Amino acid sequence: MSSIDVPLRGNRFGSTARRDLWWLGPVLTLLGLGTFVVYATWAAFQGNYYRFGPYLSPFYSPEILGDPQHAWAGGWPSWWPSWAASAALLILWAPGGFRLTCYYYRGAYYKAFWADPPSCTVGEPRKRYRGEKSFPLILQNTHRFFLYLALVFLVILALDVWRALWFINPQTGQAHFGIGVGTLVLAVNVVLLSCYTFGCHSLRHLVGGGLDEVSKSSQRHYAYGCAGCFNRRHMMFAWLSLFSVMFADLYVRLCAMGLWSDWRIV
Repeated sequence: MSSIDVPLRGNRFGSTARRDLWWLGPVLTLLGLGTFVVYATWAAFQGNYYRFGPYLSPFYSPEILGDPQHAWAGGWPSWWPSWAASAALLILWAPGGFRLTCYYYRGAYYKAFWADPPSCTVGEPRKRYRGEKSFPLILQNTHRFFLYLALVFLVILALDVWRALWFINPQTGQAHFGIGVGTLVLAVNVVLLSCYTFGCHSLRHLVGGGLDEVSKSSQRHYAYGCAGCFNRRHMMFAWLSLFSVMFADLYVRLCAMGLWSDWRIV
């Protein structure tokens, strides 16, 4: 079949024939992601107020270096630069990389931050399309590897919720079962992060891929269907989990600073 190349005219940045509020989505995405990036960067460099009682901020979990009583490798070595003495800086690259390379987030921040394009049928501020075949966007193909790390982090954060159920009696020094508001905050965060991760496109391919017809394997077909249920709400869980992890850090931080009181439910 023959084809005809139709030249693009009037393709100035922002030019479009659309009459709807096409700019609203990118603006809200810019504000939402921008708020998270600014807060997460600030919180990561603080290096303190990330633990309160049995609660550990998800930004700092796992705590590889830090508090000698809790960190996996003990306290900071003497040669470590003071400006980088934050447990969050050692681990945030993994969950951050998972979100940065996420298929949904790519489309969201390409529009909001790079205007590539700002929206469908809207002019963008460049003449040539490079795609994801050259540096640095070719690094987006590492998403499946960040998925494996994200699954490990879910297990670690779930263990943090378990630890958040045990409170130390200051008089006896014994641990006893309890549920505080902070326990629920950390638990809800893990649930939302799990829903976001289980709906990942790469996970759906991992559990159901490798076959021309997934239905020929009942186990893979069931797993593919389960991942598909989460995937249909992938955008919703992406945003909910983004702000739940930020709120979980904020909650632990304000409690540790003495600005909030953690109510004990049980």
